[in-house]
Amino acid sequence: MPLRPRNEVKKIKACPHGGINYAELKAAGIPAEALIDFSVCTNPFMPPARIREMFLGDFAIDKYPDSETTGLRQRLADKLKMEPGNIIAGSGTTELIRLIALAYLNKDDKVLILEPTYGEYELACQLYGANVLKHRAGAEDNFAPRVDEVVSLIGQHRPKAVFICNPNNPTGKYLSREEIERALVTIRDGLLILDEAYLSFVEKPWPSIELIDRDNVILLRSMTKDYALTGLRLGYAVARAEIINTLRPVCPPWNVNVIAQQTGIWVLEHEEALEESQRKIREARQFLFEGLSQLGLPPMPSDTHYALVRVGNAKAFRARLLQQGIQVRDGTSFGLPEYVRIASRTIPECRKLIDAIKKLQDKGELAAVG
Repeated sequence: MPLRPRNEVKKIKACPHGGINYAELKAAGIPAEALIDFSVCTNPFMPPARIREMFLGDFAIDKYPDSETTGLRQRLADKLKMEPGNIIAGSGTTELIRLIALAYLNKDDKVLILEPTYGEYELACQLYGANVLKHRAGAEDNFAPRVDEVVSLIGQHRPKAVFICNPNNPTGKYLSREEIERALVTIRDGLLILDEAYLSFVEKPWPSIELIDRDNVILLRSMTKDYALTGLRLGYAVARAEIINTLRPVCPPWNVNVIAQQTGIWVLEHEEALEESQRKIREARQFLFEGLSQLGLPPMPSDTHYALVRVGNAKAFRARLLQQGIQVRDGTSFGLPEYVRIASRTIPECRKLIDAIKKLQDKGELAAVG
């Protein structure tokens, strides 16, 4: 009889992600380098051109990387004005989400997730047999969570953990400090995981870093998104030292490769490039959102450079644009089959998207839905 996996593993459903499907492009005859990808919410103005020069340099790929990511954590600590002991680095925030579940969740523990959102929270919980409770925001509320209901759910079920993506993926909604504090007070001795992977795309964020003085808050942040290091995978978690020390023993050794570590240190030493890119992102966002609105496809209210757009049939809409060498994110995997998620890129690229949609509309191949 063949060896059988744990029941939790057998029940897991695949978690779809955005980004390029290389097999799909090959079948369609579209070169990957020619694709304009609006489906991912990374920084379109990063990494700086100078960073590419690093890859001509001398990386110690014949040696194990620093398993403690000492240099990177020190640079992050300097930036955030805290101690390196409050930080753990990961191969993207997705790895850290799974480490948190591994370290803290037991079978049948209750976990609350605010939806629609990133599917990896639920998958990580299911891996360890936790029971997932959900609060789902709807279009009637512009996809803003109903905080009173969230607080009520927490008080009723006393979940061991609550996952909140802030700003949210895919909606771009950003909860205020007051709203997060209301949930945190009700959680009591439960754990709040505040995923801030897209925080750099909020114009005026509040200082959530102050929350780590609590003994039950973990902040997740993504250098992958901030600096467009998607292919390298780099993120980190910030929390009280006691929480970080709980995560370290379950973290795989050498989980962040040497190239990612050194690149992370380099971009942190050149923060002016990030600040300049944020200004450009705001300009491109305004151009794109206004252009989509003029085409009868107004983006849903969003506090970031990406937003949901109601198009009727998301799968068909995406397929039509892909034939033009342009990719948007089908919202079906978020439970939103009428919506696509579109993130702004450079203004010339945004103009190509707008022109492509208009061309398809003029030919009657797209039906705008108000």
